[in-house]
Amino acid sequence: MMETLQVLRGSLLLLLLVAGVCIDGYKPVIIIHGLFDGPKQFQTLSQYIRKDNSYNTLQLFNSFLLFLNSQAHPGTEVTTIDIYDDKASVAPLWVQIEGFSDKLTSIMNKSPNGVHLLCFSQGGVICRALLSTIPNHNVHTFIALSSPLAGQYGETEYLSQEFGASVKTEVHPLCYNKLGQLLSICNYWKDPHHMSDYLQHNNFLPLLDGEKPHKDMEAWRENFLRIKKLVLIGGPDDGVITPWQSSHFGFYDSNENVVEMRDQEFYKKDNFGLKTLDDHGDVSVCVRTGVKHTEWHSDYKVFSSCIEKWLI
Repeated sequence: MMETLQVLRGSLLLLLLVAGVCIDGYKPVIIIHGLFDGPKQFQTLSQYIRKDNSYNTLQLFNSFLLFLNSQAHPGTEVTTIDIYDDKASVAPLWVQIEGFSDKLTSIMNKSPNGVHLLCFSQGGVICRALLSTIPNHNVHTFIALSSPLAGQYGETEYLSQEFGASVKTEVHPLCYNKLGQLLSICNYWKDPHHMSDYLQHNNFLPLLDGEKPHKDMEAWRENFLRIKKLVLIGGPDDGVITPWQSSHFGFYDSNENVVEMRDQEFYKKDNFGLKTLDDHGDVSVCVRTGVKHTEWHSDYKVFSSCIEKWLI
């Protein structure tokens, strides 16, 4: 009996050592926060990703069974970039891009095997710009968690914080001018009833979408296509991202009917590489019902069903 236990213990130790080798191979995960957020909001998500990888003799067998039955990634390096937090997140996005680019590049330089980029809400729009403008980046997977990727047009709590009692129909005169473009939300505010003003005065999202031709379009497209996987996560009960399908690159037409991703002009023209990724089977869409906007990064079902499997 004693010999059997010793053999079992030795075998488990060997398997755990092998598991440790696999664990060491996980790519670092970099989190980009959203509007009025900061690192503290992502502590739970970081814990989901980075599970304890310590074992003692008494827990050896149970720990190994847990390892076999869990897809979590013990020991993964997780960094939530700590700049433009909370109220500072309303700074113009091109200004934020400079700061996030420096931080992201520093981490990537230390990670020759690549990194994963997990971006929440406004952070997803920021990450689109980072992936477009950083040449030779080594981001493997871009996970956009409830992000207004195709724009925002709706009355939300965040909108009320910035514009008081203003409703969505009154925002475009505030956003579509030089002063308005100094607010981050105005950089992706997309009023479907005032598209000419949007294209003329918005200096951020139309450039990323290729709706406003510029000299760097092809270079940005090549940069964006360096990613190996694009994961789009959102749902109908979000309550903030409007329309919620913007988290999947859908958006309103002039009648406020939702035009899905594959029917968007920027997709059909493949302006920034989205269609190419999709044609290669490298776009994954995950829809979850019953999740409010501020719950996405702490909901374990969202993590286990939409995020976990891509962090390898």
